Amino acid sequence: MTAMVVMEMGRFLISTDRAKLDLDVIHKFLTHSYWAAGIPRATVARSIENSLCFGVYDDSNQIGFARVISDFATYAYVADVFILEPYRERGLAKELMASVMAHPQLQGLRRWSLATRDAHGLYAQFGFTALENPSRSMEIVDWELYSRS
Repeated sequence: MTAMVVMEMGRFLISTDRAKLDLDVIHKFLTHSYWAAGIPRATVARSIENSLCFGVYDDSNQIGFARVISDFATYAYVADVFILEPYRERGLAKELMASVMAHPQLQGLRRWSLATRDAHGLYAQFGFTALENPSRSMEIVDWELYSRS
């Protein structure tokens, strides 16, 4: 996948260039998040290798992240979206999601999904809604996998 600059907003940059990603920043945030608490660094690294990733930068410092898991034909799952606390309330999460949704390789997909317990206002702006038929969705959640990674 070719690296591309997605958006420049003043001093901030959103890019899909994997070489710019700071695994330390990403892992530190995720390991303290409600959805990936305690996730091993190796698991985060593997997830990045197998996803389309978007980094948000203030100069060369990574301050945000989003990851998309997709077949690039029919489906995309948005994961691990964050902006570091000191940079929130500046519209960066909205710009990040706009960049994700506008990415050329993610156009024409039949279905997008994500899981969240907060920030529904952000995602609703991009057309995300609660599952229409949650009884049609299934999952396996194995938190023990983290301890075996």
